[in-house]
Amino acid sequence: MKIVVVGGTGLIGSRLVQRLRDQGQEVVAASPKSGVNSITGEGLASALQGASAVVDVTNSPSWEDAAVLHFFETSTRNLLDAEARAGVKHHVALSVVGTDRLLESGFFRAKMAQEKLIQASPVPWTIVRATQFFEFVKSIADFSTQSNQVRLPSALFQPMAADDVAAALVKIVMSPPVKGMVEIGGPEPFHLDELARRELAALRDPREVISDPRASYFGIAVSERTLLPGKSARLGDTHFDAWLRHAPKQPPKKDLHAA
Repeated sequence: MKIVVVGGTGLIGSRLVQRLRDQGQEVVAASPKSGVNSITGEGLASALQGASAVVDVTNSPSWEDAAVLHFFETSTRNLLDAEARAGVKHHVALSVVGTDRLLESGFFRAKMAQEKLIQASPVPWTIVRATQFFEFVKSIADFSTQSNQVRLPSALFQPMAADDVAAALVKIVMSPPVKGMVEIGGPEPFHLDELARRELAALRDPREVISDPRASYFGIAVSERTLLPGKSARLGDTHFDAWLRHAPKQPPKKDLHAA
């Protein structure tokens, strides 16, 4: 089975490519580095020739409202048009849990636009909404730092390991399209401020984490349950403490989430 992973060299994409290859699948890790550009369309037709499925784990290089909307709309249209011409049978896209509840953010308005394009496409599809990744807990703290204090709400979220995201995507892309949403998340919920405090302590980061009900999540106002997946979410196996024991000293610096 030929599977094209668009964004195949990123945090999630590289893990997904390796897992699929370990299962004996024919996998194309598509990215501008490999001559495949979903914005310009360069290399798409060749990459998709003979493909049964495409997994889109791309992310915008800019969070500016107009730029991120342009990225997701242009990339998604180009992919879906090329897939329709190539006869691709399953389009899988990675999105974010709570997208429809976070539309004051230009990023999430762009993700919603991406989802609507997929839903209207003739290509059979599955949209996978994932919770935040463990790998970006420090990024949340960095974004919310003022002087030497990190101000975060105590809202609940249920983050997961990037490896578990990739594992879930393998199962989904190897299954028939559901023409609907699948939510995935971590095995346990945490309060945002609590988890940031634990990670910074493990990194011996001296910043103080303050629980502030007026604080935001990447500039977005959230209630206690805004970021949580539904009861039918598929949960990963990796617990935060186990992940933290093996986490790199300097986790990635980007995202709401970056694929």
